Amino acid sequence: MKFYAIAGLRLGSEIELPGVIGSEPQADAPDIQIRIGEVPERLSDAALSGPTWQIDRQRFLLRVPNVARFLVSDGREIRVAPDGDTPFAEIAIFLSGTVLGILLHQRTHVVLHASAVEVGGKAILFCGPSGAGKSTLAAALNKRGYPLISDDFCAIRFATDGQPHALPDGRSLKLWAEATKWLDMRPGASVRAQLKKYYVDPGATASKPVVIGAIYELSEARAPRKPGIVTPNVADAALLIRRNAYRPLLVKRMGQQARYFEAASRLANAAGIYMLARPLDFAQMDTVFGWLETHWMAQRLLPEAA
Repeated sequence: MKFYAIAGLRLGSEIELPGVIGSEPQADAPDIQIRIGEVPERLSDAALSGPTWQIDRQRFLLRVPNVARFLVSDGREIRVAPDGDTPFAEIAIFLSGTVLGILLHQRTHVVLHASAVEVGGKAILFCGPSGAGKSTLAAALNKRGYPLISDDFCAIRFATDGQPHALPDGRSLKLWAEATKWLDMRPGASVRAQLKKYYVDPGATASKPVVIGAIYELSEARAPRKPGIVTPNVADAALLIRRNAYRPLLVKRMGQQARYFEAASRLANAAGIYMLARPLDFAQMDTVFGWLETHWMAQRLLPEAA
């Protein structure tokens, strides 16, 4: 069994997880275990079901055609039944993405579709759908010395004092070939054989939960949207958080809309929520850095420039 640290949890897996940073085994059992074994075709007491999934009180059964069946149980165990001769590297992509997202939802974590870096001791999250540039922006900021907290999804936990914390993710960045070339970062293994997307080891990384200071929703700056940073009102800020939940259909299917509604309100009141529209052009990235660092100085996340 191999051991990993991900989303603030210790994970033991019988399947190697490319792109997930390994950790040393410990005497006590890991928080999560991934095992290869029998997975039922269906759940006999399913409360909800769809073409490729079923849910009962404590389990989520997911079938990815021509890849594997996954049974996620009680936020603690993932069992995997490969479909035929599917390579484990192909299965691992789903394990470290959607399947782990299901498990974190079972553990009642709030999970946003976001990458995050640490700025002045606070977590800065960049939300948006696939292709919004979350990973590229986080990687570029990481190269400028800001520790990486998470890539692609960010798990959030509220402390006893009510402060929201971003949990360290422990995964490599996943970047397109053009981004690795522009950032002068050495690409590692391919994420999928048919894609020119690669795992890239980050520089500095966060190792402990970090209080969230700001959340930005990324979009492309094109008419009528003007480039720059905009502050939405409180109601729109809460909506922004809810629409950037990781796999929002999972939130609905697992009956967690009320929890996300409450979390969105708490986040909107505890952290700065902003909308960042910028050109999707590597040549304009320094301009975007300038906007962000000026904004962080105004929010006292960075010291004023000398």
